[in-house]
Amino acid sequence: MGEAKRRKSRLGDQYGKEPRIVPWLPITKSQSEQFVKWTVQGSWIGIGFLIVTWLTVRFIGPAIGWWEVN
Repeated sequence: MGEAKRRKSRLGDQYGKEPRIVPWLPITKSQSEQFVKWTVQGSWIGIGFLIVTWLTVRFIGPAIGWWEVN
């Protein structure tokens, strides 16, 4: 009997399914990795918007004459 057949007979219905992070939480490891990927990307986008906003408030707005910064 090969290793794959032994593993299949040992795991039963769970054979071929992704493992969960925590047994009581229905989130798989690949879903958690995807969540981390999206949140990191969203964080960098937010940092970019923050920098653009700061540059607008500090330099672009006063240069165009929209407001004064003391």
